[in-house]
Amino acid sequence: MASTVSTPPPTASAMRRALARARDGKTLDVAEAAVLLHARDEDLETLSEHASRVRDAGLAAAGRAGVITYSRKVFIPLTRLCRDRCGYCTFATVPGKVDSPFLSPDEVLDIARQGAAMGCKEALFTLGDRPEDRWKAARDWLDAHGYDDTLSYVRAMAILVLEETGLLPHLNPGVLTWQDFQRLKPVAPSMGMMLETTATRLFSERGGPHFGSPDKDPAVRLRVLEDAGRTSVPFTTGILIGIGENFAERADALFAIRKVARAYGGIQEVIVQNFRAKPDTKMRATPDADLAELAATIAVARLVLGPKARIQAPPNLIGDQYGLMVRAGIDDWGGVSPLTPDHVNPERAWPQIDELARQTAAAGFQLRERLTIYPEYLLAGEPWLDPRVAGHVAALADPETGLAREDARPQGRPWQEPDGGWQEQGRTGLHVEVDTVGRTDDRRGDFDSVYGDWNELSAAVPKAQAPRRMDSDIAEALRRAERDPAGLSDEDALALLHADGAELEALAELADGLRRDIVGDDVTFIVTRNINFTNVCYTGCRFCAFAQRRTDADAYTLSLAQVGDRVDEAWAAGATEICMQGGIHPDLPGTAYFDLAAEVKRRRPDIHLHSFSPMEVVNGASRTNLSISDWLTRARESGVDSLPGTAAEILDDDVRWVLTKGKLPTSSWIEVISTAHELGIPTTSTMMYGHVDTPAHWVGHLKLIAGLQRRALETTGRRGFTEFVLLPFIHQNAPIYLAGLARPGPTVRENRAVHALSRLLLHGLIDNIQCSWVKLGDETCQAVLRGGVNDLGGTLMEETISRMAGASNGSYKTISGFEELVAPLGRPLVQRTTTYGRPPAERVAAARANDGVTPAVRHSLPLAT
Repeated sequence: MASTVSTPPPTASAMRRALARARDGKTLDVAEAAVLLHARDEDLETLSEHASRVRDAGLAAAGRAGVITYSRKVFIPLTRLCRDRCGYCTFATVPGKVDSPFLSPDEVLDIARQGAAMGCKEALFTLGDRPEDRWKAARDWLDAHGYDDTLSYVRAMAILVLEETGLLPHLNPGVLTWQDFQRLKPVAPSMGMMLETTATRLFSERGGPHFGSPDKDPAVRLRVLEDAGRTSVPFTTGILIGIGENFAERADALFAIRKVARAYGGIQEVIVQNFRAKPDTKMRATPDADLAELAATIAVARLVLGPKARIQAPPNLIGDQYGLMVRAGIDDWGGVSPLTPDHVNPERAWPQIDELARQTAAAGFQLRERLTIYPEYLLAGEPWLDPRVAGHVAALADPETGLAREDARPQGRPWQEPDGGWQEQGRTGLHVEVDTVGRTDDRRGDFDSVYGDWNELSAAVPKAQAPRRMDSDIAEALRRAERDPAGLSDEDALALLHADGAELEALAELADGLRRDIVGDDVTFIVTRNINFTNVCYTGCRFCAFAQRRTDADAYTLSLAQVGDRVDEAWAAGATEICMQGGIHPDLPGTAYFDLAAEVKRRRPDIHLHSFSPMEVVNGASRTNLSISDWLTRARESGVDSLPGTAAEILDDDVRWVLTKGKLPTSSWIEVISTAHELGIPTTSTMMYGHVDTPAHWVGHLKLIAGLQRRALETTGRRGFTEFVLLPFIHQNAPIYLAGLARPGPTVRENRAVHALSRLLLHGLIDNIQCSWVKLGDETCQAVLRGGVNDLGGTLMEETISRMAGASNGSYKTISGFEELVAPLGRPLVQRTTTYGRPPAERVAAARANDGVTPAVRHSLPLAT
């Protein structure tokens, strides 16, 4: 087997053209990069000159011209068991060849302490992918020691190393999910996983080096890179050359890394590693990758990835060719250990650090020590560096350069939730001032960075197709909807979404007839108060104009006392519900949600607490290392009565990853909602539409919601969703609209059609269809109330999120305001509870006396628009 599948060499003229484009700084395509990978001898020297120039410009821009970095580290091989079967790996083994499936905590600490004594600052946790899925011995060990899975043990050992030694964990646990990153980010400044290759055939074809290894599917590994970026984890990745890929496939891998790096900004380092054959492996007879080939790959990586990329070649795999790799464009030597071997390449000893410095100097550069998190991310701080490890990092970092302080010696320090608790901070009067004064700026201060690369994102926006509207299709769909509204096909549902004129009126009439049959003529509402306890958030939702950096003028966090005071005000105004949600504040401990719930119930035990979106649930569970079920159980014990089904937006990841950089994927939303239903915790369901989605996405979303309700009925015997809430996109201040990628919300016709279709598709499953007066305004609310809607939502008292986005319908609605809205319909207005019962007479009387809104939020000034 050849180390690299041979391909016909390029012509001399093709090489000259590609080198000329590299010289002139032109953007290379995959074909040109593949040509340059063939560069040898004089062509390689020329290619390296161009790559060096790009590297030098990047170092100068970063403020460390002439510097090549390394990290002084120890390897901690936490487990050598793995569920994969890679043909070249000598690290992974079988249970019979190790004394124990995992290193014990004492063994982990022994390695870390020795490393700290020798001046190391990084603890590289190396391990196989999820060994418990393959090896009973691993599962039994974890069970015996009280760990749910390998990642729970990784998390615990990372904390142990931080607290006992001060070494900074860099985690290499293999394939991680979005939720796994949420769990591990608070315990490690950085993580990593080699992409290796995008050549799917090496994974899918029998005899390939990755065949039989589920975690080596390139699509899976690329998703890991994306999820790292979405969760703002500084991430190391790279390619492994010479395992059977051809040059075009190798170039494709570099371009795939570049795409992720541009989209999310999270790739802190790219390793270009050459294959070395090892005895006792399937690929033991495969030739090693040639060092000239390695140099050419490094140079092409530099040209493709650009001056900002940090590119590394492991110094123990290059013989004495240090100068060749420096000329090719590296700017980092990676982790070098004075204590532990390279457990992945144990036959290749690390160079002594003094020798590495000498070789680097001979190439014209100064060797400087860095930390496991690269300076750019360290200096940027949030959202890249979690506050729980920020103190550990600061103790070892030069605050000016972001590099390591070479005189610093690691010392253990507590790993704990940030101090400060619930301190009042920032513009806590925003809930009132958003109507009277308005927001300070139309966008947050890190608009150009927190959402990822807008240009790269534009290519991912779903392309809307012109509707194929035929009156006959709509007429047929209406006839079928009369017979079986919930059983409409996707095609019929899409046809109805394009209804207009007489067909739209017929659709609305049909939906309204179903509404009348199911819930009667009552138009319901609830006296509730929204409490958004903080708007500090770095999740990077591109539709959200509410979230702020902690340093932005409009940022705020409420104290527990302020939350409690607002609960008291709401109760005095007749409220039966508190709806409480907030931003994903970096300082927020996972138990903070329990504190909030307890404070609400301490103040008013009888008020219904409708609180915490699925995103907040996942955040809380991740930070406490609890399962979703256990976290929800704790939340209910603390006072949560039901969950808002927000954070849904559109339940299609192709849309979600355009709408948001780091919010939870569809699968996690479904997990939270389904678990809540299984536990008997009711939820609402929502859909935010009219941005970068299409009507086909609306149909898919509605059918997914219907399916979840059927599942709840089948598994629990009761309905999980109490209502379906339609939330049209408010565009004015939404970042994705300001960046030119989203349309300005749905039209009135679309609003009418989708509200009516919701009544049809959810018929027999969800009885209550709610419109948003905040987003639609009175006139459009009246229109949809004539087309299947039966609920107006709440008085809200402080609706800050939509107002920050640019909605102009105020932040509260009085009962008399609802009466004016409903009067032209000739239908009764009825106050309800969260679960659509009727509130006690005392609550109704208190609400009527205050017109459903606390005096604390009323204002007489004109609305700011």
